[in-house]
Amino acid sequence: MRFRPLRSAPTPDTEPVAMPDPPATMNAVVFDGPGTPDALHSASVPVPSPVLSELLVRVVAAGVNPIDAKTRAGGGVSAAIGSYPATPGYDFSGIVVKSPYESHAFPPGTPVFGMASFPRSSGTYAEYTVVPALSVARKPASLSHVEAAGVPLAALTAWGLVVETAHAHEGQRILIHAGSGGVGHFAVQIAAYFGARVTATASGRNAAWLRELGASVVIDYTTTRFEEVVADVDVVIDLVGNVHADTGSRSLEVLRPGGLYILVPTGSWPGYAEAAEAAGVRATSYKVIPDGSALATIGRLLDSGSVQVYIDKVIDLEDAATAHREIEAGHTRGKIVLRVSDD
Repeated sequence: MRFRPLRSAPTPDTEPVAMPDPPATMNAVVFDGPGTPDALHSASVPVPSPVLSELLVRVVAAGVNPIDAKTRAGGGVSAAIGSYPATPGYDFSGIVVKSPYESHAFPPGTPVFGMASFPRSSGTYAEYTVVPALSVARKPASLSHVEAAGVPLAALTAWGLVVETAHAHEGQRILIHAGSGGVGHFAVQIAAYFGARVTATASGRNAAWLRELGASVVIDYTTTRFEEVVADVDVVIDLVGNVHADTGSRSLEVLRPGGLYILVPTGSWPGYAEAAEAAGVRATSYKVIPDGSALATIGRLLDSGSVQVYIDKVIDLEDAATAHREIEAGHTRGKIVLRVSDD
């Protein structure tokens, strides 16, 4: 029976809190066109207005993801940006300022976390953002806003990979590449939670940490070729692709016949489907779904301690360029988060 997460019901005693009207303008980080991290700069821009089922949220912290840097550089979703300057960012944790109607499940004053709809709307590298109500959940009570901002995109990606696509279960053998990154460290924990036997690739400095998170085996990719020590796995979750050492191509060698290869980074291996078919295995790509119901379930796992978020660095909003340089270097453990405003 397929597991379907349920949205957390609002607490019965939740009442709207009188929130001050937002200002007409806000501080945001924008870029005027594709470029290096130095293309990011601070600007005063209009506060966005919510429509229909959208929420207006005061952002306390914003997560930084590889897709942010790819888009700023001219890849990612940059082709869908309608006009510049553009404010990037998906992840946020903050406080609801405006709700669609008085009895809405997320009234003003509610601490929430979730994903914005960039580039269809402005992103989260800003003091305020508008977000679809269905892409939001209540912030886990045990997490600070900084911690919560590191969760949504990475954890929802991991959930979709492990639960919805791989259907993780007891005894299943899953290989996760880049296990110490944002998505990877969540994928390791969620797969282990559902009983899978997890093997992760990472640098040696992260091996002990990943074992603490639930990996049965950690392979130091800097010293060992994983195909020499792993075989007959059921699922490969590839967070690298063929952009480094033909990781994707080599992954097909370790899958059992009919096993499943899942490719995540956009554009990292255009020929993966044909190569998988020739190798006798199944293959699919994956794109994150900003599902508030799944995020609420993840929030409960975080509150229970079954899953943890690791924040590598916290950087002030105006130094977003530094955050992009860090994430492009490719050695981040867990997540980088931007501090946007006071809690």
